Amino acid sequence: MSKPIRRSEALNYHAKPVPGKIKVVPTKKYATQRDLSLAYSPGVAEPCLEIEKDKSNAYKYTTKGNLVAVISNGTAVLGLGNIGPEASKPVMEGKGLLFKIFADIDVFDIEIDTENVEEFIQTVKNIAPTFGGINLEDIKAPEAFEIEKRLKEELNIPVMHDDQHGTAIISCAALINALEIADKKIEDVKIVVSGAGAAAISCSRLYKSFGAKKENMVMLDSQGVIRDDRESLSKQKSEFATSRRIDTLNEAMKNADVFIGLSAPDIVTPEMLKSMAKDPIVFAMANPDPEIEYNLALNTREDIIMASGRSDHPNQVNNVLGFPFIFRGALDVRATAINEAMKKAAVIALANLAKEPVPEQVNVAYAETRLTFGKDYIIPKPFDPRLIGVVPPAVAKAAIESGVATEPIQDWEVYTESLLQRLGGDNKIVRLMHNRAKRNPKRVVFAEADHLNVLRAAQIVYEEGIAIPILLGRRKTIEKLKEEIEFEAEVPIIDPKSDEEEARKDKYAEVYWQQRKRRGITLISAKKLMRERNYYAAMMVNEGDADALVTGFSRAYPTVVKPILELIGLDEGATRIATTNLLMTDRGPLFLSDTSINIDPSSEDLVKIAQMTALTVRMFGMEPVMAMVSYSNFGSSVHNNASKVRRAVSYLHENFPELKIDGELQTDFALNNEMREDVFPFSKLAGHKVNTLVFPNLDSANITYKLLKELNKADNIGPIMMGLKKPVHILQLDASVDEIVNMTAIAVIDAQKKQKRSAIN
Repeated sequence: MSKPIRRSEALNYHAKPVPGKIKVVPTKKYATQRDLSLAYSPGVAEPCLEIEKDKSNAYKYTTKGNLVAVISNGTAVLGLGNIGPEASKPVMEGKGLLFKIFADIDVFDIEIDTENVEEFIQTVKNIAPTFGGINLEDIKAPEAFEIEKRLKEELNIPVMHDDQHGTAIISCAALINALEIADKKIEDVKIVVSGAGAAAISCSRLYKSFGAKKENMVMLDSQGVIRDDRESLSKQKSEFATSRRIDTLNEAMKNADVFIGLSAPDIVTPEMLKSMAKDPIVFAMANPDPEIEYNLALNTREDIIMASGRSDHPNQVNNVLGFPFIFRGALDVRATAINEAMKKAAVIALANLAKEPVPEQVNVAYAETRLTFGKDYIIPKPFDPRLIGVVPPAVAKAAIESGVATEPIQDWEVYTESLLQRLGGDNKIVRLMHNRAKRNPKRVVFAEADHLNVLRAAQIVYEEGIAIPILLGRRKTIEKLKEEIEFEAEVPIIDPKSDEEEARKDKYAEVYWQQRKRRGITLISAKKLMRERNYYAAMMVNEGDADALVTGFSRAYPTVVKPILELIGLDEGATRIATTNLLMTDRGPLFLSDTSINIDPSSEDLVKIAQMTALTVRMFGMEPVMAMVSYSNFGSSVHNNASKVRRAVSYLHENFPELKIDGELQTDFALNNEMREDVFPFSKLAGHKVNTLVFPNLDSANITYKLLKELNKADNIGPIMMGLKKPVHILQLDASVDEIVNMTAIAVIDAQKKQKRSAIN
């Protein structure tokens, strides 16, 4: 489980390097005077006149069709309550970020300074022409009900209050599947709803639309059971008032089949669970602390089907499964509303997706052998890459069938493919990688922990549960830096130069001397080398005192590689080492090899580099689609620099026909599917999107990855070491904190893989 976020860390994240989390970027050329004349005056007049003739042309000539407003007055922000519009802005920006990264939807966040319902509604109506959709957020009940109802009636664009409907849609999909597993019918089950806010009301309404009976439902608020004889009930609460003469949650839970928690932590006791019917379904969704703790619930009832709002347990009810994809589908058919049919379509799509075979990428990310539909998997994982290809089409079809779509989709296959291409398919790979590491964290030695960036990274991986750090370096320096950054955890600190490490140094020196005494190493020189942090750290991994090593922050790459090669050695079947870098580009993850080791590899070397890279790509749960790149295309040059690539590809085609690889290819042909298939339709890469480039030499690989990294500000993971017997990974000089954290996750995953292989052997 992740440690609590520190206040200073949260503030720094939102303030640096620039304030906030979202920005506007140009989508058109603007380099020349002509570009600017087209962008503004006089060229801008032409689209203005076209829109004046027909307002729907705004979708053709402006961003309206992909622009959503996230709007709040800050009256019900997360667990913070009524904190006001300015204070709600970080949350609204965060919602905008989620829209973008999950569904490629642009967002302007709008914070309105009024609690008056009429003023709020009028403000939204006045600005609505700017947007293709309105996402209402963090508005307190009962005002939220009236605001959403009125705006849906008075605007002709999609409007949704996600606090209400997001949780309803996701939990309803989970409920449908849980009932199937429990072999119960929704019209028969007794449902207890703890909470009577916007989300609870919306959940209950949606469950009813799928067949739940009002007479079988009991809702509670802070005063207890909502009964029909209670005075001064709001219209929404009256809708779910029960005629049963009970007052408490304890009474309501007796013989109940389903508990829906949207209230407060720790209000459900083990005794209450025991009083429920056979195969109880419990969705304890209060965040961050649920109505009953997950493990306590499972220990109380073996037959329970459990879900929560937590990411560290199975069956997370997470709104991000819904709102980005619902708006995506609505925008893509220019829907005039988000209606009940569209919400129900999203429910069914999510429920059905959980029954489909899970992609290996998701299994890998969540450290599962095979996720399958059952008690621990009733709802898709938030980072399932299939969501964008499944939910928006379902929503769009429902919009068309229910008559609210103004631009029906003609070719669903093309539409689905365009959705998958929007985010590069696998753009969430960093989060998936961290999740996988967290499932089984390993002991990682940080050989340069007396450097601030390295120590900060060690702190993050410790607090996030990614790894168990072992800090190498000058003890006094590390302790001082730990105090500065509030790293209070008691983790091992080792100074290889200190006298207190003499016993272990002597042990390591003896082992090292025995291994290399016929290669010019004396026992005295071995003892001297053990005072050097990279030799010492490598021996820790060799001797099982640590599981993995991350080093290289403050030293040139060649000086770090030397001791690693001497001590660690090559993996089984490997004839050389190589590295690959993973860049998170706009088109999705892109692996580049070899970026750090082999200066001028032969065709035989290129074969090995390609094979090792393919294994690494699969380690991330992706299928490698590889292009061996050159300055020539398929024999257009006879120079050895090109022909060695051609020979490597020929060997791989003949001996490993299952591998999707081709070349030699120029980089633009490798990355541009249409151009490649138009000119080289015979290529083995036809119909596939390349995610891996293998370069003919170190110059081209290293220059390319650093150029892409700097020009496009692409997140970089690597160089990932390939071919070593043990999990050792070497950073680029002066790597950033994020790069070190990501490399640590790689080291942990590498250690997991090698440990599993060792256990099998």
